[in-house]
Amino acid sequence: MSISFSDENEERYITSTTILPEDSSEVSLRPRTLREYIGQQKVKENLSVFIKAAKMRGEPLDHVLLHGPPGLGKTTLAAVIANEMGVNMRMTSGPSIAKAGDLAALLTNLQENDILFVDEIHRLDRTVEEILYPAMEDYAIDIIIGKGPSANSIRLDLPHFTLIGATTRSGQLTAPLRDRFGVTLRLELYTIDELRSIITRSAGILGVEIEPDGADEIASRSRGTPRIANRMLRRVRDFAQIRAGGVITLEVARQGMDLLDVDELGLEKLDRAMLETMIDKFGGGPVGLETLSAMTGEDASTIEDVYEPYLMQLGFLTRTPRGRCVTAKAYQHLHKPIPGGVTADPPDMDQLTL
Repeated sequence: MSISFSDENEERYITSTTILPEDSSEVSLRPRTLREYIGQQKVKENLSVFIKAAKMRGEPLDHVLLHGPPGLGKTTLAAVIANEMGVNMRMTSGPSIAKAGDLAALLTNLQENDILFVDEIHRLDRTVEEILYPAMEDYAIDIIIGKGPSANSIRLDLPHFTLIGATTRSGQLTAPLRDRFGVTLRLELYTIDELRSIITRSAGILGVEIEPDGADEIASRSRGTPRIANRMLRRVRDFAQIRAGGVITLEVARQGMDLLDVDELGLEKLDRAMLETMIDKFGGGPVGLETLSAMTGEDASTIEDVYEPYLMQLGFLTRTPRGRCVTAKAYQHLHKPIPGGVTADPPDMDQLTL
């Protein structure tokens, strides 16, 4: 596919950020090497092999697709890959690349072996996506200069680069784009032990004292996600500094979580409101997604991507062709009488997988 620059008179702005290897203090909680990166053991082992092999051959790393639920560290892992390869990384997102010319501008400004990180790559425009195909395979793009009979097509060679795409919805990627990624890695939810290590490390960086029981309490309510764990750590740190002499103990962590409306399983106010609405108003379901969206005031895609996966993982929610249904475990957790007197075992937080 060719790109025409003939009638683009307006000034265009592309959201992108270049991260250099020496930029180390921008986001202090983010790990910068695979050794510092906690969890995702299989992903790290595979990446370590791929990176070492690429460096031995003096080649750029093959194109990488990172997918998984939000907040698991896809952007962080991309920065780690760039740091391990010793190259620069330019960051952008799918929605910000509105025209084919925007992508061409990004690609032509890359240096040899650089990394282009595209977040939310499933939201790329289809015409922009067509430009990526020859760029990923042949490291070249075709541009058209001029209009009408005088128009000329010029093939523009690109430096060898690595494209790292991140997405929470890999199923929405087109097959041609997905097949052009040589490395596809899925990030899984973290265990309690991994989250405890992340929280302890973050507490050390933030300069706050935390006891093991306090770290366990925060980890158990973090929904298997480092982003949530670090966010809760910051808020509990505030409570500890004002009310507990700056030390995060088990009691301080519990009080902080209760004040934040996060229960012992990590359910927030909206999670419980959604379950209670389904139980009280609809008898436990089935309830359609659009109905849930109208009742809670949240966008349907937000419910589907953010809230539902964790509730289904706990065994509190099921999907049926007719809609969403609440399970007996959810009734027990919310202390609601179970229809028919059915009993259910509480969810095992250490066995959660997505």
